[in-house]
Amino acid sequence: MITDILFGLGFVAIVEGLVLALAPSRLDEVLEILRQIGLERTRAMGLAIIAGGVLLIWAVHG
Repeated sequence: MITDILFGLGFVAIVEGLVLALAPSRLDEVLEILRQIGLERTRAMGLAIIAGGVLLIWAVHG
């Protein structure tokens, strides 16, 4: 179980690092869009992404 958690954290770090390394200007644009959307909609979007991730992990590891 701990190896799965560490694998997941490592994978997230890789993906976030790729975004920062390959498209830093695009990241600024996305952050500006998130500021314009507002806190509540951003929070709802984050919760939906978390739920999708949990469902994906559940489906894979069933």
